[in-house]
Amino acid sequence: MSQRSKVSIIGAGAVGTSLAYALLIQKVAGEVALYDLNKAKVEAEVLDLAHGSQFTSPSRVYGGDDLEVVRNSDVIVITAGAKQKPGQARLELAATNVAILKDLMPKLVHLAPDAIYLLVTNPCDVLAYAAVKFSGLPANRVFSSGTVLDSSRLRWQLAERANVSVDSVHALIIGEHGDSEFPLWSQASIGPVPISQWRLNGMEPLTWAELDEIAFEVKTAAYKVIEGKGATNFAIGLSGARIVQAVLRDEHAIMPVSSVLNDYLGIGGVALSVPTLVNAQGAARLIDLKITDEELAKLQASAATLRKSIEALGLV
Repeated sequence: MSQRSKVSIIGAGAVGTSLAYALLIQKVAGEVALYDLNKAKVEAEVLDLAHGSQFTSPSRVYGGDDLEVVRNSDVIVITAGAKQKPGQARLELAATNVAILKDLMPKLVHLAPDAIYLLVTNPCDVLAYAAVKFSGLPANRVFSSGTVLDSSRLRWQLAERANVSVDSVHALIIGEHGDSEFPLWSQASIGPVPISQWRLNGMEPLTWAELDEIAFEVKTAAYKVIEGKGATNFAIGLSGARIVQAVLRDEHAIMPVSSVLNDYLGIGGVALSVPTLVNAQGAARLIDLKITDEELAKLQASAATLRKSIEALGLV
């Protein structure tokens, strides 16, 4: 951990505080600052986190309702926005959260002009595009968590079916973080074995019907969690902390984050999740892919879905 690294989190709700907790227990940052309009709430969350500092790390945690707390941050994670309701599609949140971002981004850039900006608020693809537009920063410095969590959900599902550790599963969800996302089955494997060839104790491989069922469960996982407890927070907090870690430690890790594309497989002008090299420069470089014609068609359809939303919001 770099003691001089500062991560600021915009929004002290369930996601923001889960992210702060993950950063502290994993010893990712030297400073963690929380900002929220609700002064009593953010101060209480800071106290609760600080009271456990003996058991986490030497990081300093603080915050308040004055945006000044984010000054000179190395990374700023934006979790604030309207909350997704049970059964509500992520894109329905767009207009409200874009308006919040339009006001917020210039202020943040003024206070932390050298920061990397990570969007976690939904719909994160639309907001990543909007944040680039409102901030004037290059796309590598303003991106979203994309399908990092979705890919983790996919790996867990496959690990459960195959009876192996999650670390032994290599599979990605790409495209929109939403209803048009899809698994990159052509690149998926368990250990060195292609997913379509994996066998356990002489059993038949996973069928395409079973893989389609897994993909559907992954795509609708958030709705199920939201229906039961009102919000998703622990897993997105962990995945957000993992992205921040890759930035602060200059890891050159490959993750399916969402950034604005420019002629990637013929697609541009939208933010979508594709395998991306994440390091101290942010979403530094997109990784070239060889995908099937069917997968390319799905990626194009995902881009078209988001492009319609961007146009409807007057962001083009």
